[in-house]
Order: sequence, then structure tokens, then C-alpha cells
Amino acid sequence: MAGVNLGASELLIILAVVLVLFGSSKLPKLARSMGQAQAEFKKGLREGHADDDRPAPDERDQA
Repeated sequence: MAGVNLGASELLIILAVVLVLFGSSKLPKLARSMGQAQAEFKKGLREGHADDDRPAPDERDQA
């Protein structure tokens, strides 16, 4: 993220707020689901870039 500089104290405050909001029992589940969502997002980006390299079906028919 461009322009976002978070220091250690800011990250600790954010972590404390998340801990208060979600509770310590739900944090591992939350972190796991965020990791899975990030992995799916990156997979979609890779597949999207791979699709950009191939011509569309109607472009192949005209060539």
C-alpha cells in the first residue's frame, strides 16, 4: 500500500482493538480465513493474467 506507514505502536493498537472486538478464541479462525482469502485472490490474479495472454475465441476465428 503506497503512502501507509504504520509503526510498531500503531500495529499494537490495531491488534488490541481486534482482540477486544473478536476475542482471543476467534482470532486464529479469523487469521486463517484471511489467509485463505488472500491465497484465493492471488490465484485469481494469476489466472486473470494467464487469460490475458490468450486471444479471445472470436479473435481466433478472424485470424
